[in-house]
Amino acid sequence: MYKLYGRPGSGSLAVQVALEEAGAAYERIWVGREADEVERFRAINPTGRVPALVLPDGTVMFESAAMLIHLALAHPTAALAPRAGAAGHAKFLQWMVFLSANVYEAALRMYYSARYSSHGEADAEAIREQGTGDFRGHLALISQGLAPYVLGSEYSIADTYLYMLASWHPGEKSELYSRAPRLAAHSRQIAARPAVAKVDADHTQ
Repeated sequence: MYKLYGRPGSGSLAVQVALEEAGAAYERIWVGREADEVERFRAINPTGRVPALVLPDGTVMFESAAMLIHLALAHPTAALAPRAGAAGHAKFLQWMVFLSANVYEAALRMYYSARYSSHGEADAEAIREQGTGDFRGHLALISQGLAPYVLGSEYSIADTYLYMLASWHPGEKSELYSRAPRLAAHSRQIAARPAVAKVDADHTQ
């Protein structure tokens, strides 16, 4: 059985969807934000950040994109990604890294801007604005190729990763979707998947 450590609305959402899509047995464990609970969590994940995934053999993973790629490979019959070695899998890896290194990173600058300056809040607003602009720009770029999925006609777990990250857009989503109408259609399509609807409900209880 897998153990998934996360928080509502965090990067654990896409990983939980992957586990549901794969039909894998797992336990979902919420990690609080209190200092003592975070410190205890460091015994599992030394970064102290969610998500963390404990594999059935006891191996601990952090970094949500790595977890998604691993689960796609570990559960090939779930069709979470194209076959390893195929050209489609190369594109899958490309977009997974793009989403992690660019979209996720920009979201961190939006919501945790003080981390990115030795002056703390003094530079936070400028960092937040730059992060927000980068976040929207990266999403606009990937949305241009949605047809209707990230990889074209076939769903992959990259679509759930994109769906999760796009949901982190600050304020009204209408502004984002007016810039990227294909992303709006994509979000509706992914939200309708049974595994996504189930995990969304779990994260909003």
